[in-house]
Amino acid sequence: MKKIITLCLFVFALFLGTQTAVAQNSKLEMTKTVNSKAAETTEALRKFVKFDNNQRDQIYEAQQEFIQANYIIEKQNVVEEGTAKKLEAISAQLETRMKTILSEEQYERYLNFQRS
Repeated sequence: MKKIITLCLFVFALFLGTQTAVAQNSKLEMTKTVNSKAAETTEALRKFVKFDNNQRDQIYEAQQEFIQANYIIEKQNVVEEGTAKKLEAISAQLETRMKTILSEEQYERYLNFQRS
C-alpha cells in the first residue's frame, strides 16, 4: 500500500512538472515570435525611413510592445466585446510613440511605409 501511494505521489509530481514546462514553453514561444517580428519590422523601417541607432532601439521597443499586445489579443480563445477598441488603442499608442521618436520627415516616410 505504501508503494502504491508513493507511486501515485511520484506520478502526480511529474504531472505538475509537465504542466509548468508547457506553460514556460508557450511563454518562450511568444517571446521568440514577438522579438523576431519586432526585429523584422524595425529592420524594414530602418531601410525605408533611415533613422539612427538610438531611434532604432526606441522603435524596436515600441514594436515589441505593439506586437506583444496584438499577440496576446489574437491568442485569446474568447473574443471580448472591446477587442476592436483595444486594437485601435494599441495602434494609436504606437503611432504616438513613432511620432515622438521620428522627425517630421521620417514620420511622413513611416506613414508611406504603413500604407504600402
